[in-house]
Amino acid sequence: MAQGLAGAYERMASVAVAALHEHDPERLWPLLAAALPELCGGDAVIYKLDDWNERAGTVGLSPGSDTALDRLEGEAIGLLRAGYPFAGHYAHGPGRTPVTARQVVGASWSASPTARLLDDLMDVDHVLGIPLPQSTTPITGCLVYRSGRDFTDDQVRLAERLQPLLAAVEQQRQLLQRWQRLATAHGDTAEPVADLGLTPRETTVLLLLTDALTASAMGRRLGISDRTVHKHIANIYRKLGTHDRISTVLRAQRLGLVPTPSGAASAR
Repeated sequence: MAQGLAGAYERMASVAVAALHEHDPERLWPLLAAALPELCGGDAVIYKLDDWNERAGTVGLSPGSDTALDRLEGEAIGLLRAGYPFAGHYAHGPGRTPVTARQVVGASWSASPTARLLDDLMDVDHVLGIPLPQSTTPITGCLVYRSGRDFTDDQVRLAERLQPLLAAVEQQRQLLQRWQRLATAHGDTAEPVADLGLTPRETTVLLLLTDALTASAMGRRLGISDRTVHKHIANIYRKLGTHDRISTVLRAQRLGLVPTPSGAASAR
């Protein structure tokens, strides 16, 4: 198992590096979904983000299985989107530890309409729920599917160790989406960031600078050390030609990289 864990951690590290260098927020979860089945011993992944329910919201499948959603309609797609039995399980308390469907409802899982649908749709028998640690209703995260034997205890424990990575990538996705909305609101595109040479992680730290967070707070939010945060801040200062937080935020606002306070905007 130790050798297997070492390989899993190496794969997790490569996924984290790839996510940090991805500028397009829409590519982050497909990137994760491509890696998760191998990491958790599954065959396919469904992820559910933002506000989702049985009729609407962000739901995606891992590459190679995503055409399965296109074949569903009506009650069938609603059944899959409902997330039985995990949505109810996690909604009843604050716990976000990964569990399998059989751990939640026992042998009755196999006879459920959802299990039968999954068997017909993707030829899978078992499901492992991996929620994002801080998610509330609706519970966001992903479901890993496999055929044959159920997920082992080691695979469930590994899923728990994957949760911080999933949370960090989701946070990166939301921050990049926020930057895109700001750029659109200012009539800008991604070209100023590209011209300045800011990396996606530096862009994320720049956005957090505007929230007056300390380096320690940024590190906790991003899952990195204070030293790494300071390194990103130093790079931002160098690329924007600034020397402190205030001048950096002001310059970033002038470039349309971060929001301008409504009062300041109206005063111009």
